[in-house]
Amino acid sequence: MSKGILGKKLGMTQIFTEKGEVIPVTVVEAGSSVVLQNKTVESDGYNAVQLGFGLIKDKKATKPMKGHFAKAGVKPVRFIRELRLPSAPEYKVGETVGVDVFSEGEIIDVTGTAKGKGFAGGIKRHNYKRGPMGHGSKSHREPGTIGSRMSGGGGKVFKGKKLPGRMGGQKVTVQGLKVAKVDAARNLILIKGAVPGPRGSFVVIRDTVKKTK
Repeated sequence: MSKGILGKKLGMTQIFTEKGEVIPVTVVEAGSSVVLQNKTVESDGYNAVQLGFGLIKDKKATKPMKGHFAKAGVKPVRFIRELRLPSAPEYKVGETVGVDVFSEGEIIDVTGTAKGKGFAGGIKRHNYKRGPMGHGSKSHREPGTIGSRMSGGGGKVFKGKKLPGRMGGQKVTVQGLKVAKVDAARNLILIKGAVPGPRGSFVVIRDTVKKTK
């Protein structure tokens, strides 16, 4: 059965192996994911489990969500995500999923929201090449022509053209990360390498979709 948990990124640090090797890790607090709902092909058209993480005060939850939480018999949470499953879910509504569902050495995928970097030009945002830097040039860092020399009486800019704009803040999934250590006593999971998002942001940890040796 596919598995996954929700968590909060606490930051990065490093640990040492028995051989003295240094491993950079990201620490994620992920020990209290509650099951809010099970979805099946018969009732919803697909198999999935809905998890929640991060307790909040009752007054911060809307009336529809309060009813949803009451039906599951859990307290209001801030972060809710669905995890698609290949078969009918085996989770029980209201139970807690801890970090012990993963073990050291497992390969996982982590999804989070990347850091927002504000407005950026084409060179920084899309790795464009810089224009000529001579005194005669007037387009050192500009994107250049974007819609000329088109038939039909004038050019136009197609949707999706890579131009300057807001950079970051999008959903990012990093695949093939390795679980370096699981601390069930403190509800922590240490992941080798970096995961998307700033400190304090929520992430989704699940089995990797890629086949690994």
